[in-house]
Amino acid sequence: MRVRATEARRAAVLGSPIAHSLSPVLHRAAYEEMGLTGWSYDRFEVDEEALPGFLAELGPEWAGLSLTMPLKRAVMPLLDGVSETAASVEAVNTVVFTDDGRRLGDNTDIPGMIAALRERGIEQVDSAAILGAGATASSALAALSRICTGEVVAYVRSEARAAEMRQWGERLGVAVRTADWVDADRALRAPLVVATTPAGTTDALSHAVPERPATLFDVLYEPWPTALAARWSAHGGAVVGGLDLLVHQAVLQVEQMTGRAPAPVEAMRKAGEHALADR
Repeated sequence: MRVRATEARRAAVLGSPIAHSLSPVLHRAAYEEMGLTGWSYDRFEVDEEALPGFLAELGPEWAGLSLTMPLKRAVMPLLDGVSETAASVEAVNTVVFTDDGRRLGDNTDIPGMIAALRERGIEQVDSAAILGAGATASSALAALSRICTGEVVAYVRSEARAAEMRQWGERLGVAVRTADWVDADRALRAPLVVATTPAGTTDALSHAVPERPATLFDVLYEPWPTALAARWSAHGGAVVGGLDLLVHQAVLQVEQMTGRAPAPVEAMRKAGEHALADR
């Protein structure tokens, strides 16, 4: 899709709650840097019940949508097509509207994770650990299926969650072993640790960071740094943060929605950093 810089096009992020979203900051920074003066990007509070009606009312000026919880799975039956990446984790975070009126879904979280790691020089690891077992953990498993050549150990709080992670591993072609959360300090010795848990959950693990840690990917971006990330950095380990993920998945969204590449990674990152500092 080719677009003119002055052509009036719209995009937005949907979810509930949505007031905290940094997506408008990142996408608007990209539009400004790319000279897309006719483009706008907003946020809308939309839950699962309201989603079909919202989509039905969108006009031809709409280029795309970013989706956050609880819409990533709910949107799938409303689309005309879904990428293999999104289907693999049953989650769509990006919808692009084509010139012929189709709604196409994709998941940029997974390639965004890979791009964020690659930016820090992590192209491949022989094993990894995941802290947590929610929706983000399944995306992390999908990313690891492309860069991890060996076993992934998932540290979880219940057998039900453990079973889910093993099922995701089978589906994604990843060798997944599960372990109890009480032993989560062992995860920190892995070549790559991906923390996917809510704020504060990993704080108690910070005392267990090894003297020479490898790489930590902590998907949180607020508050930042987490206690675990701060201790990890203090010990000389490499840290990839939630803002890195947010920026790289947004870069891919901008490119898909506008039909232009590359999107301005650094301008988007700086805009996100400034917005977080202002908070």
